[in-house]
Amino acid sequence: MKSAYKYELADAAGVSYTTFYRWMNENRNILASFGVKPTAKMLPPRAVAWICQQYGIDYPQVA
Repeated sequence: MKSAYKYELADAAGVSYTTFYRWMNENRNILASFGVKPTAKMLPPRAVAWICQQYGIDYPQVA
């Protein structure tokens, strides 16, 4: 997995940024364990992998 912006994951999930933000807010404690702050625009690879698995998002991987 590679780092991603929140808006890129929202697009990949087919939801608005507002909806995606709500999803992230519901899981802020888990995301904090990955080092993600609520104001972060870029998500680290481990957080991206967890979000994609949790919400069934098909996001391109780096070879």
